[in-house]
Amino acid sequence: MKKNVFILMSSILILGGIAAGSFGPIMAAEPKVLRLNFTSDPPTVDPGIAEDSASGTVTRAIFEGLTRLGKDGKIHAAAAESYTVSTDGKIYTFKIRESKWSNGDPVTAHDFEYAWKRALEPKTASNYAYQLYYLKGAEAFNKGTGKAEDVGVKAIDSKTLVVELKNPTPFFTELTAFHTYFPMNKKAVEASVNWAFEAKTIVGNGPFRMDSWVHKSRLVLVKNVNYWDRGNVNIDKISFSIVDDENIMLNMFNNGELDWAGAPTSDIPLDAGPALLASGKLITKPIAGTYFYRFNTDKAPFNNSKIRKAFAYAIDRQMIMAKIPVGHLPATGFVPPSMDLNQDGYFKDNDIEGAKKLLQDGMKEVGITKLPPITLSYNTSSGHSKIAEEIVAQWKSKLGVEVVLEDKQWKVYLEDVHQGKYQVARAGWLGDFNDPINFLEMFKDKDGGNNDTAWENPKYKELLNQSALQQDPEKRKAILAQAERILMEEMPIMPIYYYAQSWVQSDKVNGVIIDGLGMADYKYADIKQ
Repeated sequence: MKKNVFILMSSILILGGIAAGSFGPIMAAEPKVLRLNFTSDPPTVDPGIAEDSASGTVTRAIFEGLTRLGKDGKIHAAAAESYTVSTDGKIYTFKIRESKWSNGDPVTAHDFEYAWKRALEPKTASNYAYQLYYLKGAEAFNKGTGKAEDVGVKAIDSKTLVVELKNPTPFFTELTAFHTYFPMNKKAVEASVNWAFEAKTIVGNGPFRMDSWVHKSRLVLVKNVNYWDRGNVNIDKISFSIVDDENIMLNMFNNGELDWAGAPTSDIPLDAGPALLASGKLITKPIAGTYFYRFNTDKAPFNNSKIRKAFAYAIDRQMIMAKIPVGHLPATGFVPPSMDLNQDGYFKDNDIEGAKKLLQDGMKEVGITKLPPITLSYNTSSGHSKIAEEIVAQWKSKLGVEVVLEDKQWKVYLEDVHQGKYQVARAGWLGDFNDPINFLEMFKDKDGGNNDTAWENPKYKELLNQSALQQDPEKRKAILAQAERILMEEMPIMPIYYYAQSWVQSDKVNGVIIDGLGMADYKYADIKQ
């Protein structure tokens, strides 16, 4: 349309003999481009299987759920224009608004039913499928003991989606803003098994669409002209460079090549944090997240809980704080303080004597006098490397343990952890919603999508099941605290610190929403020109 208008105006000016200078030059507005960085390629932009912050960042930009977090920090209707809830809190009826996919297809209630059941389909192997277990029949279907038609989601017609839950779930409309609940264009998904890896085959319904993706180099999103609320989208383009060196990234920001550096798409170099904080340039925000190490409880020596606890108790988290970006807090529990479950933690930090005794007792229990070779795995990052080096040094000095470090690319690392090819492995968990169950349910089932420790405890499972039925908030909180105590007593994971996010941004950038869970939404972002 703009091109046709320009041609027509040119013809009038020439035919009428009017010089362009009579009215001054016609200047087109410069496109607004937000320049960011990923430290590695997003493993996928398939909402049904995305499980990391990079993938989540892109899926949130190019897809949209029934609800979305607004500028006011509250949940609002999005792909759904409205919804109602039954008096017992179990049945939600969503009315889907008139909107289109980026390829022009209408967005319908059927797209949501298809997407949710696809994520639950066992062969999809979605590690986030359990996020849909709040739906009636969802867990049974995902575990192969139920049928798809029994799952509590049904498109009554193209504009009406009815959802039936197992139990009242007060935070359900927060969940529907999470990427596992995003709709999917069935035609696009089934056209190619690799649809989520190439820009030309990715079809979304969000404020942006994928324009190009040169793997390991650059990923570009542009404003989606088919988006129902495009009038509130200010940015014309988001350009992600893909540079895995945080120092290079920060130099790019300082040189004006990036508008934002650091969380949530990358990390500020550890050494740069204090100076940036002192200069007033560093922005820090605590979030609902925990950095921890997993133990593979299927492999010796970490099939023994006392040995696991010995390794957890021996480290000095205050010393580790000096190795990481400012703002983080030492963790002696798994559930972050924002969820107010247990502010005091469950064990003493840097308990060297306790750790030594636990190690001796644990080795006696398994009948060994010397630990087998131990390997600590982490994905490529200078931050992860420094933390691992500090922890390994502490284990050696305090417990006399030799540990070999394994540095792996993100995709390889994820695959190895999911397949149990590790002994100790770095991990981090950012809440999908601000409730303790979102952290604790990860370890409910041995074969749960994000468990990866091979640990399971019947009492722990029973407590989580009880919490789902308890409507009294304080009683429910007490039940969940009991569950976390079991998790910390068994120690299949070793909490290290609670997250805060840090970043620097250009003064020109505004409107980026970073929620309490640390996720970025660029729908309302803007660039001053």
